[in-house]
Amino acid sequence: MKIAVDAMGGDYAPQAIVEGVMLAKKKLTDIEFQLYGDEQAIRQYVTDETNIQIIHTDEKIASDDEPVRAIRRKKNASMVLAAQAVKEGRADAVFSAGNTGALLAAGLFIVGRIKQIERPGLMTTMPVFTGEADAGFDFIDMGANADNKPEHLLQYAILASFYAKNVRHIDTPRVGLLNNGTEETKGSELTKNAFALLSAEKSIHFIGNVEARDLFQGVADVVVTDGFTGNAVLKSVEGTALSLMDLLKSSIMDSGMKGKVGALMLKDSLKQLKNKLDYSSHGGAVLFGLKAPVVKTHGSTGPEAVSHTISQIHTMLSTDVVGKLVTYFDAQSTSSDTK
Repeated sequence: MKIAVDAMGGDYAPQAIVEGVMLAKKKLTDIEFQLYGDEQAIRQYVTDETNIQIIHTDEKIASDDEPVRAIRRKKNASMVLAAQAVKEGRADAVFSAGNTGALLAAGLFIVGRIKQIERPGLMTTMPVFTGEADAGFDFIDMGANADNKPEHLLQYAILASFYAKNVRHIDTPRVGLLNNGTEETKGSELTKNAFALLSAEKSIHFIGNVEARDLFQGVADVVVTDGFTGNAVLKSVEGTALSLMDLLKSSIMDSGMKGKVGALMLKDSLKQLKNKLDYSSHGGAVLFGLKAPVVKTHGSTGPEAVSHTISQIHTMLSTDVVGKLVTYFDAQSTSSDTK
Protein backbone atom coordinates (compact mmCIF):
# COMPACT_ATOMS: atom_id res chain seq x y z
CA MET A 1 0.00 0.00 0.00
CA LYS A 2 1.23 3.48 -0.86
CA ILE A 3 -0.04 6.58 0.95
CA ALA A 4 0.78 10.05 -0.39
CA VAL A 5 1.20 12.37 2.60
CA ASP A 6 1.01 16.16 2.46
CA ALA A 7 3.74 16.62 5.06
CA MET A 8 3.45 20.42 5.03
CA GLY A 9 -0.29 20.64 5.81
CA GLY A 10 -1.46 21.55 9.31
CA ASP A 11 -0.58 23.90 12.14
CA TYR A 12 2.36 21.82 13.39
CA ALA A 13 3.69 20.47 10.11
CA PRO A 14 5.95 18.83 9.27
CA GLN A 15 6.82 17.70 12.82
CA ALA A 16 3.39 16.40 13.90
CA ILE A 17 2.76 14.76 10.52
CA VAL A 18 6.12 12.99 10.26
CA GLU A 19 6.11 11.90 13.90
CA GLY A 20 2.63 10.47 13.34
CA VAL A 21 3.89 8.59 10.30
CA MET A 22 6.73 7.17 12.40
CA LEU A 23 4.22 5.93 15.00
CA ALA A 24 2.06 4.32 12.31
CA LYS A 25 5.09 2.67 10.68
CA LYS A 26 5.74 0.62 13.79
CA LYS A 27 2.31 -1.01 13.55
CA LEU A 28 1.68 -1.03 9.80
CA THR A 29 4.73 -2.48 8.09
CA ASP A 30 3.00 -3.02 4.73
CA ILE A 31 2.63 0.70 3.93
CA GLU A 32 5.02 2.76 1.84
CA PHE A 33 4.82 6.45 2.75
CA GLN A 34 5.45 9.18 0.20
CA LEU A 35 6.14 12.41 2.10
CA TYR A 36 5.68 15.55 0.00
CA GLY A 37 7.24 18.80 1.19
CA ASP A 38 10.47 20.49 2.27
CA GLU A 39 12.95 17.62 2.41
CA GLN A 40 15.28 19.25 4.93
CA ALA A 41 12.41 20.09 7.29
CA ILE A 42 10.89 16.61 6.94
CA ARG A 43 14.08 14.60 7.30
CA GLN A 44 14.92 15.90 10.80
CA TYR A 45 11.85 14.04 12.16
CA VAL A 46 12.36 10.79 10.22
CA THR A 47 13.73 8.23 12.67
CA ASP A 48 13.50 5.22 10.34
CA GLU A 49 13.74 5.53 6.55
CA THR A 50 12.34 2.06 5.82
CA ASN A 51 9.40 2.40 3.41
CA ILE A 52 9.81 6.17 3.39
CA GLN A 53 10.18 8.25 0.24
CA ILE A 54 10.59 12.02 0.48
CA ILE A 55 9.54 14.08 -2.56
CA HIS A 56 10.92 17.59 -2.19
CA THR A 57 8.96 20.71 -3.02
CA ASP A 58 9.32 24.32 -1.84
CA GLU A 59 5.66 25.11 -2.45
CA LYS A 60 2.73 24.54 -0.07
CA ILE A 61 -0.89 25.63 0.27
CA ALA A 62 -1.52 27.91 3.25
CA SER A 63 -4.59 27.74 5.48
CA ASP A 64 -5.84 31.10 4.18
CA ASP A 65 -5.33 30.35 0.47
CA GLU A 66 -8.46 30.39 -1.71
CA PRO A 67 -8.96 26.64 -2.33
CA VAL A 68 -9.66 26.33 -6.07
CA ARG A 69 -7.22 29.09 -7.04
CA ALA A 70 -4.49 27.49 -4.91
CA ILE A 71 -4.97 24.06 -6.52
CA ARG A 72 -4.83 25.54 -10.01
CA ARG A 73 -1.91 27.93 -9.49
CA LYS A 74 0.32 26.07 -7.04
CA LYS A 75 1.06 23.08 -9.25
CA ASN A 76 4.07 22.04 -7.15
CA ALA A 77 2.41 22.37 -3.75
CA SER A 78 2.81 19.33 -1.49
CA MET A 79 -0.95 18.70 -1.42
CA VAL A 80 -1.30 18.94 -5.21
CA LEU A 81 1.64 16.60 -5.85
CA ALA A 82 0.21 14.06 -3.39
CA ALA A 83 -3.17 14.10 -5.16
CA GLN A 84 -1.44 13.88 -8.54
CA ALA A 85 0.42 10.76 -7.40
CA VAL A 86 -2.92 9.06 -6.73
CA LYS A 87 -4.38 10.15 -10.06
CA GLU A 88 -1.36 8.71 -11.90
CA GLY A 89 -1.44 5.42 -9.96
CA ARG A 90 1.79 6.01 -8.02
CA ALA A 91 -0.08 6.09 -4.71
CA ASP A 92 -3.32 4.57 -3.40
CA ALA A 93 -4.56 7.30 -1.03
CA VAL A 94 -4.01 10.94 -0.02
CA PHE A 95 -3.62 12.19 3.55
CA SER A 96 -3.45 15.83 4.66
CA ALA A 97 -4.01 18.03 7.71
CA GLY A 98 -3.94 21.16 5.55
CA ASN A 99 -6.49 23.54 4.02
CA THR A 100 -9.81 21.64 3.98
CA GLY A 101 -11.27 23.48 1.00
CA ALA A 102 -8.12 22.95 -1.02
CA LEU A 103 -8.09 19.23 -0.23
CA LEU A 104 -11.73 18.97 -1.32
CA ALA A 105 -10.83 20.75 -4.56
CA ALA A 106 -7.80 18.51 -5.11
CA GLY A 107 -9.98 15.45 -4.53
CA LEU A 108 -12.62 16.58 -6.99
CA PHE A 109 -10.45 18.05 -9.74
CA ILE A 110 -7.37 15.81 -9.55
CA VAL A 111 -8.37 12.44 -8.05
CA GLY A 112 -11.89 12.59 -9.52
CA ARG A 113 -15.38 11.35 -8.64
CA ILE A 114 -16.66 7.80 -8.89
CA LYS A 115 -18.96 7.49 -11.90
CA GLN A 116 -22.60 8.18 -10.91
CA ILE A 117 -21.63 10.10 -7.74
CA GLU A 118 -22.85 13.67 -8.15
CA ARG A 119 -21.47 15.15 -4.92
CA PRO A 120 -18.89 13.34 -2.77
CA GLY A 121 -19.57 13.91 0.91
CA LEU A 122 -17.21 14.70 3.78
CA MET A 123 -17.66 12.02 6.44
CA THR A 124 -16.23 11.35 9.88
CA THR A 125 -16.87 8.81 12.60
CA MET A 126 -18.22 10.44 15.77
CA PRO A 127 -18.25 8.82 19.23
CA VAL A 128 -21.32 7.66 21.11
CA PHE A 129 -21.49 7.59 24.89
CA THR A 130 -23.21 4.23 25.28
CA GLY A 131 -22.09 0.69 24.50
CA GLU A 132 -18.53 -0.29 23.58
CA ALA A 133 -15.59 2.03 24.14
CA ASP A 134 -14.97 2.41 20.40
CA ALA A 135 -18.66 2.77 19.45
CA GLY A 136 -19.56 5.54 17.05
CA PHE A 137 -21.60 6.65 14.06
CA ASP A 138 -20.60 7.81 10.58
CA PHE A 139 -21.71 11.39 9.97
CA ILE A 140 -22.09 12.68 6.39
CA ASP A 141 -21.99 15.44 4.97
CA MET A 142 -19.88 17.60 7.29
CA GLY A 143 -19.52 20.51 4.91
CA ALA A 144 -18.28 19.48 1.48
CA ASN A 145 -21.53 20.78 -0.05
CA ALA A 146 -23.52 23.64 1.47
CA ASP A 147 -26.50 23.07 -0.87
CA ASN A 148 -27.87 19.62 -1.54
CA LYS A 149 -30.64 17.85 -3.40
CA PRO A 150 -32.56 14.85 -1.98
CA GLU A 151 -30.67 12.60 -4.41
CA HIS A 152 -27.38 13.69 -2.85
CA LEU A 153 -28.56 12.63 0.61
CA LEU A 154 -29.56 9.25 -0.80
CA GLN A 155 -26.07 8.81 -2.23
CA TYR A 156 -24.54 9.85 1.10
CA ALA A 157 -26.54 7.12 2.81
CA ILE A 158 -25.29 4.50 0.37
CA LEU A 159 -21.70 5.73 0.65
CA ALA A 160 -21.66 5.81 4.44
CA SER A 161 -23.36 2.40 4.67
CA PHE A 162 -20.59 0.91 2.53
CA TYR A 163 -18.04 2.47 4.85
CA ALA A 164 -19.78 1.24 8.00
CA LYS A 165 -19.98 -2.30 6.61
CA ASN A 166 -16.46 -2.57 5.22
CA VAL A 167 -14.34 -0.39 7.49
CA ARG A 168 -16.26 -0.56 10.79
CA HIS A 169 -17.57 -4.11 10.19
CA ILE A 170 -21.25 -3.41 10.98
CA ASP A 171 -23.30 -6.02 9.12
CA THR A 172 -26.49 -3.99 8.72
CA PRO A 173 -25.82 -0.32 9.51
CA ARG A 174 -28.86 1.63 10.73
CA VAL A 175 -29.21 4.81 8.64
CA GLY A 176 -30.89 7.85 10.14
CA LEU A 177 -31.80 11.17 8.51
CA LEU A 178 -30.99 14.17 10.72
CA ASN A 179 -34.16 16.21 11.19
CA ASN A 180 -35.99 18.46 13.63
CA GLY A 181 -38.33 15.64 14.67
CA THR A 182 -38.72 11.90 14.26
CA GLU A 183 -42.09 12.04 12.52
CA GLU A 184 -42.13 11.36 8.77
CA THR A 185 -43.90 14.67 8.12
CA LYS A 186 -41.26 16.79 9.89
CA GLY A 187 -38.62 18.92 8.25
CA SER A 188 -37.93 21.00 5.17
CA GLU A 189 -38.76 20.09 1.59
CA LEU A 190 -35.23 18.70 1.30
CA THR A 191 -35.58 16.31 4.23
CA LYS A 192 -39.16 15.27 3.34
CA ASN A 193 -38.14 14.36 -0.20
CA ALA A 194 -34.95 12.70 1.03
CA PHE A 195 -37.03 10.66 3.51
CA ALA A 196 -39.10 9.28 0.63
CA LEU A 197 -35.99 8.32 -1.37
CA LEU A 198 -34.27 6.72 1.61
CA SER A 199 -37.40 4.74 2.51
CA ALA A 200 -37.55 3.26 -0.99
CA GLU A 201 -33.84 2.35 -1.22
CA LYS A 202 -33.44 -1.41 -0.69
CA SER A 203 -29.64 -1.44 -0.34
CA ILE A 204 -29.69 0.38 3.02
CA HIS A 205 -31.40 -0.14 6.39
CA PHE A 206 -33.19 3.18 6.82
CA ILE A 207 -34.67 3.69 10.32
CA GLY A 208 -36.23 7.13 9.70
CA ASN A 209 -35.59 10.60 11.09
CA VAL A 210 -33.28 11.14 14.06
CA GLU A 211 -32.86 14.24 16.20
CA ALA A 212 -29.57 15.96 17.05
CA ARG A 213 -30.06 15.40 20.79
CA ASP A 214 -29.99 11.60 20.27
CA LEU A 215 -26.89 11.37 18.06
CA PHE A 216 -24.48 10.48 20.85
CA GLN A 217 -26.79 7.88 22.36
CA GLY A 218 -26.22 5.41 19.53
CA VAL A 219 -29.54 5.99 17.78
CA ALA A 220 -28.00 5.15 14.37
CA ASP A 221 -24.79 3.80 12.83
CA VAL A 222 -24.96 6.28 9.92
CA VAL A 223 -26.43 9.79 10.10
CA VAL A 224 -27.13 11.68 6.88
CA THR A 225 -27.63 15.41 6.44
CA ASP A 226 -26.86 18.28 4.08
CA GLY A 227 -23.42 19.86 4.28
CA PHE A 228 -24.58 23.17 5.77
CA THR A 229 -26.40 21.49 8.65
CA GLY A 230 -23.67 18.90 9.16
CA ASN A 231 -20.95 21.51 9.45
CA ALA A 232 -23.02 23.55 11.92
CA VAL A 233 -23.66 20.47 14.07
CA LEU A 234 -19.99 19.45 13.99
CA LYS A 235 -18.76 22.90 15.07
CA SER A 236 -21.40 23.07 17.80
CA VAL A 237 -20.23 19.71 19.13
CA GLU A 238 -16.57 20.76 19.01
CA GLY A 239 -17.31 24.04 20.77
CA THR A 240 -19.43 22.36 23.45
CA ALA A 241 -16.77 19.73 24.16
CA LEU A 242 -14.01 22.35 24.49
CA SER A 243 -16.18 24.59 26.70
CA LEU A 244 -17.17 21.62 28.87
CA MET A 245 -13.54 20.65 29.50
CA ASP A 246 -12.56 24.28 30.22
CA LEU A 247 -15.50 24.66 32.62
CA LEU A 248 -14.61 21.42 34.39
CA LYS A 249 -10.97 22.48 34.73
CA SER A 250 -11.81 25.95 36.07
CA SER A 251 -14.35 24.49 38.52
CA ILE A 252 -11.70 22.14 39.90
CA MET A 253 -9.09 24.90 40.19
CA ASP A 254 -11.55 27.21 41.96
CA SER A 255 -12.79 24.60 44.43
CA GLY A 256 -9.81 24.66 46.78
CA MET A 257 -7.75 21.78 48.10
CA LYS A 258 -10.76 19.48 48.54
CA GLY A 259 -11.72 19.79 44.87
CA LYS A 260 -8.15 19.27 43.70
CA VAL A 261 -7.77 16.11 45.78
CA GLY A 262 -11.05 14.84 44.34
CA ALA A 263 -9.84 15.59 40.81
CA LEU A 264 -6.62 13.69 41.50
CA MET A 265 -8.62 10.65 42.57
CA LEU A 266 -10.71 10.95 39.39
CA LYS A 267 -7.72 11.53 37.12
CA ASP A 268 -8.15 8.32 35.11
CA SER A 269 -11.90 8.85 34.71
CA LEU A 270 -11.41 12.43 33.56
CA LYS A 271 -8.82 11.27 31.04
CA GLN A 272 -11.28 8.70 29.68
CA LEU A 273 -13.91 11.44 29.35
CA LYS A 274 -11.49 13.65 27.42
CA ASN A 275 -10.57 10.79 25.10
CA LYS A 276 -14.25 9.97 24.53
CA LEU A 277 -14.97 13.55 23.50
CA ASP A 278 -12.03 13.51 21.05
CA TYR A 279 -13.43 12.04 17.82
CA SER A 280 -9.98 12.13 16.16
CA SER A 281 -9.29 8.76 17.82
CA HIS A 282 -11.66 7.27 15.20
CA GLY A 283 -9.52 8.70 12.38
CA GLY A 284 -9.90 11.59 9.98
CA ALA A 285 -12.65 12.90 7.74
CA VAL A 286 -13.01 11.08 4.41
CA LEU A 287 -14.06 12.82 1.21
CA PHE A 288 -16.11 9.80 0.21
CA GLY A 289 -17.27 9.19 -3.35
CA LEU A 290 -13.91 9.71 -5.04
CA LYS A 291 -11.87 7.17 -7.00
CA ALA A 292 -9.43 6.77 -4.09
CA PRO A 293 -9.38 7.56 -0.36
CA VAL A 294 -8.77 11.27 0.31
CA VAL A 295 -8.58 11.78 4.06
CA LYS A 296 -8.32 14.95 6.14
CA THR A 297 -7.42 15.35 9.78
CA HIS A 298 -7.71 18.49 11.92
CA GLY A 299 -5.12 21.21 11.30
CA SER A 300 -4.06 21.27 14.95
CA THR A 301 -3.73 17.50 15.16
CA GLY A 302 -0.84 15.79 16.91
CA PRO A 303 1.17 12.65 16.11
CA GLU A 304 -1.29 10.25 17.81
CA ALA A 305 -4.23 11.49 15.73
CA VAL A 306 -2.11 11.27 12.57
CA SER A 307 -1.31 7.65 13.42
CA HIS A 308 -5.02 6.88 14.02
CA THR A 309 -5.89 8.38 10.63
CA ILE A 310 -3.24 6.35 8.85
CA SER A 311 -4.66 3.19 10.46
CA GLN A 312 -8.07 4.22 9.13
CA ILE A 313 -6.66 4.63 5.60
CA HIS A 314 -4.94 1.24 5.90
CA THR A 315 -8.30 -0.38 6.70
CA MET A 316 -9.98 1.39 3.78
CA LEU A 317 -7.31 0.11 1.40
CA SER A 318 -7.18 -3.43 2.79
CA THR A 319 -10.98 -3.82 2.56
CA ASP A 320 -11.09 -2.21 -0.92
CA VAL A 321 -14.13 -0.19 0.11
CA VAL A 322 -13.67 2.25 -2.79
CA GLY A 323 -13.39 -0.59 -5.31
CA LYS A 324 -16.63 -2.09 -3.99
CA LEU A 325 -18.32 1.28 -4.35
CA VAL A 326 -17.18 1.55 -7.97
CA THR A 327 -18.56 -1.93 -8.69
CA TYR A 328 -21.88 -1.09 -7.04
CA PHE A 329 -22.43 2.15 -8.93
CA ASP A 330 -21.29 0.58 -12.21
CA ALA A 331 -23.98 -2.06 -11.71
CA GLN A 332 -26.54 0.63 -10.95
CA SER A 333 -25.57 2.47 -14.12
CA THR A 334 -25.82 -0.71 -16.23
CA SER A 335 -29.20 -1.52 -14.71
CA SER A 336 -30.60 1.91 -15.49
CA ASP A 337 -29.24 1.78 -19.06
CA THR A 338 -31.08 -1.48 -19.79
CA LYS A 339 -34.45 -0.21 -18.59
